[in-house]
Amino acid sequence: MLLCYVDGKFVKPEDAKLPLSDLIIQRGVGVFEALATFNLKPLMLTPHMTRFINSAKSTGLVNIPDVEEMKKIIREGIAKLGRDVRVRTFLTGGDEFNTEKGCFENPRFFVIFDEAGYLTDEEFEKGWVLEPVTVGRNDPSVKNVDYRMTFQLPAGVKDVLYCPGGEITECGHSNFFLVLKNGTIVTAPLSRVLKGTTRTAILELAQKDGMKVEERCPLWSELASDNAAEAFITGSIKMVVPIVKVGGITLNGGKPGKVTRRLLELYKKHLENWLE
Repeated sequence: MLLCYVDGKFVKPEDAKLPLSDLIIQRGVGVFEALATFNLKPLMLTPHMTRFINSAKSTGLVNIPDVEEMKKIIREGIAKLGRDVRVRTFLTGGDEFNTEKGCFENPRFFVIFDEAGYLTDEEFEKGWVLEPVTVGRNDPSVKNVDYRMTFQLPAGVKDVLYCPGGEITECGHSNFFLVLKNGTIVTAPLSRVLKGTTRTAILELAQKDGMKVEERCPLWSELASDNAAEAFITGSIKMVVPIVKVGGITLNGGKPGKVTRRLLELYKKHLENWLE
């Protein structure tokens, strides 16, 4: 961590504190967002903050800080550091749940600014390995703080791939895309996954580039078949990442595919359009 904002002020990471009474500590009640900056500008700030507020409301948090004020704090933190960073905003459950109103009335808002963590060219060429699991997220529309599953990974594995009932939904930190031999890109619909900001941009770019897209859950049987050409994931910090192996299945000879390369190229080309 490079800088924190908590209790209405910017502080050094070692001085940032939350009380043990907060329900984010006691019961894991809280939501968050993570976004990248490029050229000292937040990427897709408005969509991220919109999703942040929606996650908070779905979790029962009320008295949420003003969106424009949160944006101002984020921009101020970036300016203080004078470098590109990863920004993570949090809203906690506060100290108690109002049983009569059915809500968390006093959430705490804090922000963490840390190293950007962009994917390097070497990491892109190497690709990522995923570990399939047969469960799914409880509420994919909410970006909550429960990421325990993503820490229980074998050596060399970067993330989990949720595959409930033979359907592929998403990764722990990212949206997942399967590319079939005919070039069709298949990704789970928003009724089953988090509305990723990069997911939205990639689907738009793919369709404008003439690629066929199907919004349905890819099947595990498809991934394991000869019809699977390549796969990739998307995320705010990592952008577009080739997936070269899922469990015991190797994709595209263990190398990034041409569709993945093309979409990353397009995304970088249009990146300036989404900076705020």
